[in-house]
Order: sequence, then C-alpha cells, then structure tokens
Amino acid sequence: MLFFMPYLFINPILIAAAVIPAVILLVQVYRADRLEKEPPSLLLSLVLYGVFATSLAKLTESLGVSLLNRFVRGELVYNLLLNFVVVGLSEEGFKYLLLKRRTWDSACFNCQFDGVVYAVFVSLGFALWENISYVIMYGFGTALVRAVTAVPGHACFGVFMGALYGMAKKYDGYGQMEKSRTLRRLAVLLPVLLHGAYDFIASYPNVHYAWIFVGFIAALFTAAFLLVRKLSREDQYIHNRSARFF
Repeated sequence: MLFFMPYLFINPILIAAAVIPAVILLVQVYRADRLEKEPPSLLLSLVLYGVFATSLAKLTESLGVSLLNRFVRGELVYNLLLNFVVVGLSEEGFKYLLLKRRTWDSACFNCQFDGVVYAVFVSLGFALWENISYVIMYGFGTALVRAVTAVPGHACFGVFMGALYGMAKKYDGYGQMEKSRTLRRLAVLLPVLLHGAYDFIASYPNVHYAWIFVGFIAALFTAAFLLVRKLSREDQYIHNRSARFF
C-alpha cells in the first residue's frame, strides 16, 4: 500500500490521462482474442507483473547508466549501449521473465494468440505505470504525446514478443523443444531491437531524425496492427503438455 500512497494525492485528471491510453489498448487486444477469453484474474496479475517490471528495470538502468558514464566515452557507442542494452534489454528482458514465470505452465495458455494477449498485458502494465510517472513529472502535454507514441510503442513490442512466445508454446506442445527455445530467445531479442531503435531515433538531437522517427513508429504500429489481426484470425488451440492449474 505504501508503494501506491504518493499517487493518491495527484490530480485525477492527470492520472486518467496517463491510464486511459493503456486501458483502451488492453480492451482492443482482449477483444481480438476470439477463441477463448482469458480469466480476468490472470490478466490483472499480468498488468501488475508489468508494473513490477518497471521497478526492476529502473534498478538495472541506474546501474547501467553509472557504468556507461564511468567507462564509455564515444557519443555514438554510448547511445547505442544506452538504448539497446541498458534500456531495451532491461525493460523487455524483465517483461519477458515475468511473462514466462506467470503464464508458461498455466492451463489457460491453450491457444497460440494467448501469447500475444499475455505479452501485451504485461507490456501495457509497464507502460501504464511508467506513463503515470512521466505525467506527474511533466504534465498533461506529456500525456498527450505519450498516448500516441510510447504507450502504443510498448504495446507493439508486446505484440511481437507475444507472437513469438505463442509460437514457442505451440512447438513446445509438439515436443519440438529446440525450436521452442529458439523462438523464446527471439521473443526477447526482437522487442529489444525494436525498443532500442525506437529510443535511439527518438533521442537523437537532429531535426531530420524527427521524420525518421515518425516513419519508424508508423511502420511499427502498422506492422503490429496487421500482425494482431492475422494471428487473431488464424488462432488455433495448442497442446499444453506442461499445464498447471493456477
């Protein structure tokens, strides 16, 4: 309870502005799950796991920035390591670890599209809590910008993570363990690369990079939208060999 106390005295309009974009995206992904809806208790736990991932990521990011400031001098190398390793790997890595811990052996994980739902709920739990922090510090204008950039960006990273994670579960059910492991590694690597590229382009102090960033997020959002629609339409039940009922 103490963890949430500082947020109880903030302007509720700011909190709503920070939360609503994530909630809208959560509802859209939930609706896209056409074969078998996931239990609300499981989905809520995944959002809370995403919130917890923000705290873990902050710790490793603080450590990473300290190490970069101490040992790295070149601006380009510094920015690459900061965005792809310190931030991208920390945030997407913790999302994935908590996602897998909560869902891999769950009896509810019985459809391939479930992987997308689970990963997006963790990612938007992360984005929701991160967004509240930014909006409290920088105000309503930040909420508007992040509503069309960072929040859907996290959702997109979750879509690609979940697509590969769901495929990994499918091959695990077939007993093809090596293919499943490869897909699980890609479920971390691809979001890390996308997240790193997003942050690297967004943080570059050059006016021309603004147009590159607009093009990048347009392509990212479009690809994620089309992938969700395709995977939802082609969803199928999978054999869950290692299911535990919890």
